[in-house]
Amino acid sequence: MASIIKRKKAYSVVYSYTDERGETKQKWETCYSHKEALKRKAEIENQQFNGTFLPPNKTTVSSFLEDFVRTYGMNKWGVSMYDTNTAIIANYINPLIGDMEVQAITARVADQYIQTLKKTPAVSRNNRKARTQYVTDKTIIKIVKLLRCAFKQAVRWELIGKNPFDNVVLPKVEYKKREIWDADTIRKALDECTDSKLYISMNLAFACSLRIGEILGLTWDNVHIEDEDIAADNAYIFIDKELTRATKQAIEMLGEKDIYHIFVPLLSNTSTRIILKKPKTDSSIRKVWLPKTVAYILREWKKAQDELRDFLGDEYQDNNLVVALPNGRPCENRIIEKEFLNLKEKAGLPNVVFHSLRHSSTTYKLKLNHGDLKATQGDTGHAEIDMITKVYAHILDEDRKINAQKFESAFYANPDLRNVKPPQEEPQPTQIDLNALIEQLQKSPELANTLAAIISAKPTC
Repeated sequence: MASIIKRKKAYSVVYSYTDERGETKQKWETCYSHKEALKRKAEIENQQFNGTFLPPNKTTVSSFLEDFVRTYGMNKWGVSMYDTNTAIIANYINPLIGDMEVQAITARVADQYIQTLKKTPAVSRNNRKARTQYVTDKTIIKIVKLLRCAFKQAVRWELIGKNPFDNVVLPKVEYKKREIWDADTIRKALDECTDSKLYISMNLAFACSLRIGEILGLTWDNVHIEDEDIAADNAYIFIDKELTRATKQAIEMLGEKDIYHIFVPLLSNTSTRIILKKPKTDSSIRKVWLPKTVAYILREWKKAQDELRDFLGDEYQDNNLVVALPNGRPCENRIIEKEFLNLKEKAGLPNVVFHSLRHSSTTYKLKLNHGDLKATQGDTGHAEIDMITKVYAHILDEDRKINAQKFESAFYANPDLRNVKPPQEEPQPTQIDLNALIEQLQKSPELANTLAAIISAKPTC
């Protein structure tokens, strides 16, 4: 049983409980109205009667999240996810609510925390400066997603009765139309490009809809460009890994799960390593067919790379990477992005990021295949087809306009609804081959005379 004791302007709900050591303790909970105290008293008594009462626990959010990362994260996350989530905890969770007790985090506190995040300065990390002054709505959604997962475990571990982040009010993120290059601009960029690594990367990003990590992680054993493959339009690449940089801490904590290769660093005292790892989702593992021209470009690039390897001999570090530095070492995305920036400035091209080439590719394919989402998703490797419909809705709308025009012709333009038929295609005007006609007239004087008679007999306007 619980009791209510008035203390000045507040009310305390007093009750006894048994802690994890089996000792009987007394707890005083402060409420600021009699109505609130009555509600809390009834809640405690009901939980004690039903056996669902959770004894008070002074575990702080930061301490709990440390256990959560060690027990849940190590089993569920890859190295990239580990680095991302631990950075979120260090930068945006612990500084704001890390000292609070887990049981003090209510739905109201969660909503207030989200409002605080909107006014929190964005933190730079991994040698990358923050691009915005404050935490973006997109980042806030990532933070809440992590906390929702963490507090779900807190419910499982019987630290709290319900998850305070289940029904929080999230900021609305609108998918904006991507700024991309059209096909003519990409042609111009390729014509102006003088850096071979960037040239290959741009072709793979546009023709194959690849992410930068997939391009830099592509190895020659996954490139199929033999003569018979190209002749049969069956040249393709197979995407099953990506190149990224991960912290030593993540690698040590998680082991080498989903890591295919760790490259030896140039400096042994660095806190990060370049790695080849399994893609984030299974849908990213895919086969992508190559246009003939791209297949021939890759063959020429392979020939030049082999010649350079033979020339450098032991100085060349052969990692079998398609896009590599001149000495064979892995090429990081920052190198490609820097060369891409130089190309834009030199050629006077519209300012887009390298990743926009993947969006140009997706847009172009949707136009070519009239909005075939499944075929496009197969090339892009998006986990959810809904991602394509959100980001590229403006492209799909163009085909939907055609649907409306066909509907108008077949239905509304015909008042007799019993005779609705598909609209007839307008006949195309016949093209006259003048050279062939002249040749026939020269061979047949009778045909020439007949034609002259017809022309002379035709009435004039």
